[in-house]
Amino acid sequence: MARSRQSNDWGFPRWRGYEAGREAQNVRLCDRVGCEAVGDCPAPKSPNSPERWFFCQTHAGEYNRGWDYFAGLNKEEAAARAADERRDNSGYSESAHYSWAGSGDGTRSADEMRALEVLGLEVDVDFAAIKKAWRVRAKEVHPDVKPGDKDAAKEFHRLQLAYDVLRNAEDRRQWRPGS
Repeated sequence: MARSRQSNDWGFPRWRGYEAGREAQNVRLCDRVGCEAVGDCPAPKSPNSPERWFFCQTHAGEYNRGWDYFAGLNKEEAAARAADERRDNSGYSESAHYSWAGSGDGTRSADEMRALEVLGLEVDVDFAAIKKAWRVRAKEVHPDVKPGDKDAAKEFHRLQLAYDVLRNAEDRRQWRPGS
């Protein structure tokens, strides 16, 4: 009867050396002259070219800061390319608008639109005007100004909620990455 041969790679302790069976890894270095870091970030050598540079993260960031998408194009070609990009990517901006199911250009949510209606403001108003309108309206119906008036208290509560919605939206816009 033939006896099966067991591997030395079972159980603990391992009966072979840890270095056995480990081949060298091929690592691509950064294409920046003099850099010894791993080049794992591909970057195009020129617009519409399949050839790529491979940079480390530091040099990829440096490369991207100086990248000109319209390099080598005259004004008409650059305008045509920008128009093509807007046309091809317009579905993405429309989808941002429709995801909120609100009116306007898609920069405000439905809750923000309702809050602007409560304050009696237009859609394209800036936050300074929102704050000013809220203060003026809140001073008219504040419970300290009209004590015991239930309707004024309800109106003040509506104004306060509308302002909170708009203030929170403004805070999110200010802290959004990339803006």
